[in-house]
This record gives sequence, C-alpha cells and structure tokens, in this order.
Amino acid sequence: MHTSLTPTPPPTGTATDPTRATAEEEELEDQKAAITHLGHELRALVEATVRTAASPDTLHRVADGVRAITSQLTGRQRSRAEIPEVDEFPTGTRIYSPVTGAGSPLAPPVQVTPTADGLMGHCTLGIAHEGPPGYGHGGMSAMLLDELMGRACAAAGTPGLTVSLQMRYHRPVPLETPLRILARVTGTDDRKIFVSGSITTQPDPDANLVTADGVFIAPDPHRTRTLFPGLQAER
Repeated sequence: MHTSLTPTPPPTGTATDPTRATAEEEELEDQKAAITHLGHELRALVEATVRTAASPDTLHRVADGVRAITSQLTGRQRSRAEIPEVDEFPTGTRIYSPVTGAGSPLAPPVQVTPTADGLMGHCTLGIAHEGPPGYGHGGMSAMLLDELMGRACAAAGTPGLTVSLQMRYHRPVPLETPLRILARVTGTDDRKIFVSGSITTQPDPDANLVTADGVFIAPDPHRTRTLFPGLQAER
C-alpha cells in the first residue's frame, strides 16, 4: 500500500459546462504563457546583472527602473502554502519551481522527459549559478538531483518527500555547457522509495560529474493533509 496525493475533486453532482471549461482552460494557458514570457526576461536580467561591469551610475539607474517595474505587480499575492492554479501539483508542472519552472528567474530551467526506467533532464547553468569560477555551485547540483529524483518518484506512481540525499561530487560541473540529469527509482520498502541520480554533460554522457542516492517517503494521509491543505490524501 502506498499513499498518493491528488487534487481535491469538485463536489459530487456538480455539472460541468463544456463552454465554460474551455474558456477557463484558454485563460489558464494564456496565464502560463505570460508567466513563461516574464520568467524568460527575468532570467536574462539576472544573468546580465551578475555579468555586468557597468558603472555605479548605471547600476543605480537600473535599480530604480527595476523598483518601478516591481511596483506594477499589484493585486492579490498568493499565500505561503497556496498552490498556484497554473501548477499541476504534486505530479506535474510547477511553473515557479527554482529548478524546472519556466516562470522562475532562478531556474536554469530543466526540461524533463521520460526514459525507459526513469526521467532525464536537460539544462545549462549560467553565471548566476556559479560556485567556483567557471563551475556550478555544489548546492545547485544537489537541487537539480533532488528535483529530478523526487519527480522520478511521482512518475513511478509513488510521490514522496526527501528523507536523505547522499551526494558524491566526482568532477566540477561546468557552466554554459549542456547538462544531462538522470533519475530512476531503484526500489521501495513500504512507504520508502529508493532513488539514484547522476549529472553528466551532454557531450560526454559517460563521465559522471555528480551522483546521488536518495531515500524518499510517501507521507501518510494525515501528514499529507497537514502539509498540503489544498490536497486530499487517498490510499
């Protein structure tokens, strides 16, 4: 037996208007497209910010301009635990994820595709993700693997939360180089899920840069309701 997480369904007996559903779907797609557009431009701004050698006067002027732009994002702000309506949590797209989110200024973002036994991610780290000069921060490697390994759990039908990650850094991860991230479930024990992952470059996929073994756990229904009040737990 395992615990899965599913969105709260509509009340029983609620009729669905196909026309209204189509309009809502179109509106949601428009919202996703706008978020993706803004995310792309913000990532370009972040990368330019950490590369620039502009003068103090230019930096102050740009900072004032950014403040003015930020003030345009008015209206209701979502709460800490609120799940954005553009998300497909817990098994699908999370548009503001700092790893895969097209709307996140922090994300590379990783593009995820299924493999025969797990998931594969592709991304390129920029200067904004730098640790040692020319290479990615070790914490970025951990975040990339944690995300892909967690998604591999969901893809296998057992969504889970991270319990532990054992990281092994074999070689530094180069910036501005296409990367390949692999993750697959290797076994289960009741609610525990065991997962392995690796990061390589696309030009040299046989040379591991970082590898990891992780333990994830599917939360029990009570814990699920506590952690994610917007979802219900099913056995």
